[in-house]
Amino acid sequence: MKKEDIPQDTGAFGKITKEVCYATDAEGRYTTELSKGWDVKNSANDAAWQDIGERQKTAMARVLNKEASPILYFMELKLMDIKVLAGYTGFWAWQVRRHMRPDVFKNLSDRRLRRYAEVFEVRVEDLKNMIPQ
Repeated sequence: MKKEDIPQDTGAFGKITKEVCYATDAEGRYTTELSKGWDVKNSANDAAWQDIGERQKTAMARVLNKEASPILYFMELKLMDIKVLAGYTGFWAWQVRRHMRPDVFKNLSDRRLRRYAEVFEVRVEDLKNMIPQ
């Protein structure tokens, strides 16, 4: 791509940050240039954030319907999956899956709840009551 062809389509991040792109200058040498964004990339990011919002709403509904524990909601809120959450808490993935069951969650020790609360950056009471910070 030539230096003058680098897209400058302002998107969600265009006012906050710029992206470094490689382009060729007038002599044909590679150089770096800043880009505000690209419509195709902006559309993909918007779609991804919309999907994340839907997953968070679904998680909240499942917790409110007592189909899952608040761990699922906070996991979605912090953009984690079971493997990542297991890594941060030190629990095995199968334990995290088990802790997502409401009947198991209500019997978790304070020590285990504190580990989750620390990872989610909330108080234990907020974790139990599903109150994000």
